[in-house]
Amino acid sequence: MSSLNPQITSIVPRLPPAVDGVGDYALNLAKQLRQDFGLVTEFVIGDPNWSGEAVVEGFAVKRVADCSSAALLDLLPNEQHSRTTVFLHYVGYGYAKRGCPVWLVEGLENWRKAASAGHLVIMFHELYAFGPIWTSQFWTSPLQRNLAARLVRLSDRCLTSKQGYAEIITKFAPGKHSTIPALPVFSNVGEPEQLTPLSARPRRLVVFGGRGPRSRVYQRSPDALQRTCQELEIEEILDIGSPLDFQIQPVNGIPVVCLGVKSAEDISSLLSSSVAGFFNYPTEYLTKSGIFAAYSAHKMLPIGIWYEGKDVDGLEVGKHYWLADKYQQTMNLAAGQIVADHAYAWYQQHRLSVQAQVFANYLKG
Repeated sequence: MSSLNPQITSIVPRLPPAVDGVGDYALNLAKQLRQDFGLVTEFVIGDPNWSGEAVVEGFAVKRVADCSSAALLDLLPNEQHSRTTVFLHYVGYGYAKRGCPVWLVEGLENWRKAASAGHLVIMFHELYAFGPIWTSQFWTSPLQRNLAARLVRLSDRCLTSKQGYAEIITKFAPGKHSTIPALPVFSNVGEPEQLTPLSARPRRLVVFGGRGPRSRVYQRSPDALQRTCQELEIEEILDIGSPLDFQIQPVNGIPVVCLGVKSAEDISSLLSSSVAGFFNYPTEYLTKSGIFAAYSAHKMLPIGIWYEGKDVDGLEVGKHYWLADKYQQTMNLAAGQIVADHAYAWYQQHRLSVQAQVFANYLKG
């Protein structure tokens, strides 16, 4: 497509073989952009300790030598007058331990000065953290906020995964960005088109995701998990993800089968043959949850806790997901199928191919 710059330099924290949700997201998006629009991506890894191949899924990969603005600048396109596109996947904690990647922001500011015709597009997976005074987030939040605001002002186009984030971005640079798409994250483990109804699937429940979210399921919501398994007559529980640092106890006498890290294809097959997916994640932030996206894309019944009485981003409790700790009715597969269908229909509005079209428009050089 002649109207698009054929080469994109995409900055990410890590790529496979590292287990990194943002990296998986960026890689899947790059593959879709290449397939649908002929866009070629070159990746720049922001973690100097990342270990991987120089070519991943057909994409060239470079890694910063260290976390410095100079190291980043060395890897970015520096043609003074040509329209080069840099695509940053931003999550502060992906580039710095305390979520304050000063080196990254300064590197992009220096790149902008050197490449005046450069085009900077930023996908904000996160903006900044906040927390009580006794947490590190309380003390680092002002700097995190400052860095995010500098990136917004530096960018040509911004996107994010949550409407609330889009509103904050608008306030960071009033009048700069006319529209900021809020695109819920897509599934990193596939989007199968042929799916069987829940009644035809094994009575299997899945707990999928990173260590933190899965640890919360077992340690903070055992009663809700037990209730779910009892009411849905679950016969098998699968745990998918990096090994946890504690022994997972049986649920209602059902052993939890720990499968570890699996390929996207294997995970997709397992999700497609399971009735429910359990999560312990703030429901106000479900649009940025790859776990919820995966459950929805596979037409499973998403079940969670941690609801604070606020429906946002087009998701409604009881319609797109169930709550195991506060839901008033007894769970059953017939009612669960309706919820699974709603979650699946919601997901189709922003599936990967739909999002790729939006990103392609924003990445025009």
